[in-house]
Amino acid sequence: MAVDGFTLLADAHDYLLAAVRGVPTAAWGDPTPCTGWTVRQVLNHARLDQQALVMQITGVAPATDPFEPPDTTSGDPVAELAAVLKETLAAWESRRGDESVPTPMGPMPADAGTAAAALDAGIHAWDIARATGQDLPLTEEMAEALEDIAARIVVFVRDSFGKYAPPLTVPEGASRAEKLLAFTGRDAHWSPR
Repeated sequence: MAVDGFTLLADAHDYLLAAVRGVPTAAWGDPTPCTGWTVRQVLNHARLDQQALVMQITGVAPATDPFEPPDTTSGDPVAELAAVLKETLAAWESRRGDESVPTPMGPMPADAGTAAAALDAGIHAWDIARATGQDLPLTEEMAEALEDIAARIVVFVRDSFGKYAPPLTVPEGASRAEKLLAFTGRDAHWSPR
């Protein structure tokens, strides 16, 4: 399946924004599939990661370490996230068509870099939606579009940076979304209770 990383990134950003918009006020401190992190921390990690993925393009590092996300939110976390997503998409757009763009995972074509950013946004959108009981599943279409980039970077990130939990096994007949979530160390049936 040929994937346009820029379209995939825009879709994943929309998914992340929808999940964050749907967080009930009382749920920001709830647990998530990212063991040890609250909904607030997953939001902050996702926002900071989008900035980190373009910091070699923009020359601007995230305000804090994406892997030590603060457990606080701004007065308007949705607006803050939307602003970051707009800025990071613009940074990727500035390199559209480039065959070698610097990223924290090494140089890659812009289309692959945007797909990597989409993987991060899409998976964390699912984390937030799942943690807060929203009916916003990772679609089969998005999971299929993310499979190639996940196969290319998840093991590298797991081995190089110690991120992503070990992969989980899935039952025969599992959906594409269940397989992708399991590959990133997530149980598709995770529940906060």
